Amino acid sequence: MKSKIAGVALVTLLLSFGYKLQAQSYAESAGVFSRVTPGGSARIQAMGGSQIALGGDYSSSLSNPAGLGMYNRSEITLSPGFYSLKTNTNYFGHNDSEYKTNLNIPGFSAVFNGTRKCDCKGFLGGSVGITFSRTNDFNQSFVYSGHNNKNSLIDSFTGAANNNGYDTAQFAYGGDQFNTITGLGYNNYLFSYYPAGGGYPAGYYSNLKSDSYPDQHENVQLKGATNQWNISYGANINDMFFFGAGLGISSLNYKSSKVFEEDYTTDPYVRNFVTTENLSIKGSGANFTLGTIVRPISFLQVGLSYTTPTLYQISESWSADMSSTWKNASDNGYQYTDIIKSDYSLVTPSKLSAGLAFISKYGLITGDIETMNFSGARYSTTTAGVSYSDSNDEIKSIYRRVLNYRLGIEGRYSIFRLRGGYNLQANTYKSEFDVDNTIQSISGGVGIKTKKFSIDFALISSKSKGIYSPYTMQNAAESPSVALTNNLTRGIFTFGFTF
Repeated sequence: MKSKIAGVALVTLLLSFGYKLQAQSYAESAGVFSRVTPGGSARIQAMGGSQIALGGDYSSSLSNPAGLGMYNRSEITLSPGFYSLKTNTNYFGHNDSEYKTNLNIPGFSAVFNGTRKCDCKGFLGGSVGITFSRTNDFNQSFVYSGHNNKNSLIDSFTGAANNNGYDTAQFAYGGDQFNTITGLGYNNYLFSYYPAGGGYPAGYYSNLKSDSYPDQHENVQLKGATNQWNISYGANINDMFFFGAGLGISSLNYKSSKVFEEDYTTDPYVRNFVTTENLSIKGSGANFTLGTIVRPISFLQVGLSYTTPTLYQISESWSADMSSTWKNASDNGYQYTDIIKSDYSLVTPSKLSAGLAFISKYGLITGDIETMNFSGARYSTTTAGVSYSDSNDEIKSIYRRVLNYRLGIEGRYSIFRLRGGYNLQANTYKSEFDVDNTIQSISGGVGIKTKKFSIDFALISSKSKGIYSPYTMQNAAESPSVALTNNLTRGIFTFGFTF
């Protein structure tokens, strides 16, 4: 499992697209899978995802189950959606663009109301909600290309081999470096071990001329999502106090496919080599959410909710291959790794949220604040001889506690609704790291609500910049980097039917 780390890059969550990644570590993936976006109906997403103090929407099942206690009728909803992502890249002055679109169903629900219809006091009943919400979407693609006149992936191979003191036997089948990208490079004869001579010390050296620099190209394709089922109950006491609890069952499905190529026009030996990597991560997890909403006066609601850490059981598989084409065709090479599988557990951080809502017959204003400690994510495994202590230490050293903010507004006129919102997900990295994955989103939407049905639409726009490093050099400052600019537009409809 550890042998593959140098060869895999977990790029990022689609919606967490302010980032700087190099070779994937388990700490990087912990940060990616710990971060979730506010899910729920089009109404809630149009208001920036602010929902902790509102209630009366199926989104409460995920965020604050107490809000289910505000239902006075049963309801079924369906929420189809779409998104469009444009990613621009710049690599050594060369610009590329890639588009990704997707249709999906990020939510549906059934809420069954049992509130008493009477002019009475005390416990008035409540509602049970069974809901499905997409909490993150990984679908993304980008390409980049450019002439790298500073180094090559082969230089990364030789640096790693020399720095770690690898023996050539480690690259042979059965050796602990065979199933790595470095091992593929060695077995394609892109670099070799040479004894001391000619003024050079013994070590690993590239088999290309020293003045050969490549044209580099990579195509990265990401697929998958995290989704969560919630079974929740919200109770109503005197139309003033609302309490709720819910069980969340999460699923994780992430796949990446990367094709990296280097072409040489001036080298007398090598034409090019192509590396393909495939990574699949699947898992399931569970958490609990507890919440309350208080309505001290008719126009004010105060909400508080707590979601426990999510415990994931994860299965992972990774494989790669490399082909090399030489000027002398008889030297062409091809090598592939075994399929490396591993099973482990990941605990993602808990979440504490608070919200306020000011409500009148003309509309409402609402806001949330949320805190999560990303340094609290942890890995573990029952596999003998495998330890994640280094990864857990790295998680503690690079991540921090964050405060996220959400604001929303809704105007009402007869059956018509007009909404707007803002969402800020704070940078999860400590200040001493030159990384900022802050996410800022602006949203808006419209809706129609009658006694029997409702139709809502939300449009969310997000923009950010990021950095992607295809490989790392021993001197991190020499690692090549791709500048990315992302423009994401998401849309969601929610059709609701009451009974």
